[in-house]
Amino acid sequence: MYGGLYPDAVSSAELGWLNLARKRVLVTGGAGFLGEPVCHLLRERGVGELRIARRSEHDLTDPLAVAALFDDARPEVVLHLAAEVGGIGANRDNPGRFFYANMAMGLNMVERARLHGVEKFVQVGTVCSYPKVTAVPFSEDSLWDGYPEATNAPYGVAKKALLVMLGAYREQYGFPGIFLMPTNLYGPGDNVDPASSHVIPALIRKCEEARIAGASSITCWGTGSASREFLYVEDCAQAIVTATERYNKPEPLNIGVGREILIRELVALVAQATDFTGEIRWDASKPDGQPRRVLDTSRAAREIGFRAATEFEDGLRRTVAWFRDADLRDIGLSKARSP
Repeated sequence: MYGGLYPDAVSSAELGWLNLARKRVLVTGGAGFLGEPVCHLLRERGVGELRIARRSEHDLTDPLAVAALFDDARPEVVLHLAAEVGGIGANRDNPGRFFYANMAMGLNMVERARLHGVEKFVQVGTVCSYPKVTAVPFSEDSLWDGYPEATNAPYGVAKKALLVMLGAYREQYGFPGIFLMPTNLYGPGDNVDPASSHVIPALIRKCEEARIAGASSITCWGTGSASREFLYVEDCAQAIVTATERYNKPEPLNIGVGREILIRELVALVAQATDFTGEIRWDASKPDGQPRRVLDTSRAAREIGFRAATEFEDGLRRTVAWFRDADLRDIGLSKARSP
């Protein structure tokens, strides 16, 4: 089915579930933190051909490069996970780049997928698209009730614009695109670069470095009063692959746990998991980010039967164990084992 020709959009119940066995599947960002467990599950599903688009090989902000990728891979199913993203500091330092890169990649991928007549397109969005002040837990119906928190608004707006694009393409072309919004992720394989990492890997590294150095204290950004929800990366991968198989509606789908934790409590848990016993200080001159962040996950439970399986303390222990076993020479940190 080429040239973007689709039947009129119909419900997932009318289409039936998508059987991934023997399908040609393209995954952008498939070698990354989230992409690796997603690709592992796809292989378990018996996909016929799995193509991973890596940044070193394919510039997805270049429409000609994306066209060449599609011509070569000839995908029947596309999962667009690739993103330029980071924590509060990285978002604050790179607002233009984060908007452009995420917007350009999404535009190119969706349009080329339409022209190639793919059977399913999965766009992974972000919890950062929600308004700064949103009733808790965040319902998908609240997505347009305000502007995102300023420190990550360019990134969040770029992703949310792709939801609009998918809806418009579904209406005009019957394009089978879905939009998933994962909450904050954590787990083995995460980015631990302090210039761009998210809160959990940044805290693990900070605590481990302090413990190894025998430091008496660590300093954390903000006041610790904000709250966040954290989803283990393998649980998120399961939700993405299940949604690929079972979901085909224009409404966005929250992917989360449905429980929040205060940042100050999170820091205490990370310190305990890494055996750091020093003082925890707070730098209130740095931003807290969005005051509260936790998702209403009832739609995902209803539509695809997804509920997160990993308890936070268990996932955190696994993440710390990975960090201590990983080869971290590239970031200048020795392997950090507990005594």
